[in-house]
Amino acid sequence: MIERLKIKEAIKAHGMSVNEVSDKMGISRFTLSTHINGNPSTEILLRIADAIGCPVSELFGQPIEKNASISCPHCGKPITIKAE
Repeated sequence: MIERLKIKEAIKAHGMSVNEVSDKMGISRFTLSTHINGNPSTEILLRIADAIGCPVSELFGQPIEKNASISCPHCGKPITIKAE
């Protein structure tokens, strides 16, 4: 399973803006946005959570399944599709 980040949602849920969080972290809004939309390191995730005042786990959404299944249109048997 792949975890989907929901940093923007967590920031909004805590009544803050990206600008406010970047100010608390001492970085530019552009730099924070780059981290939010990219692949932030564990250190950055910890700093964001600290700035928001939430646990790091709140920055993650529901796991996304790497495997999906559909039914064969001819026989109805399940077909598993695996993402790599």
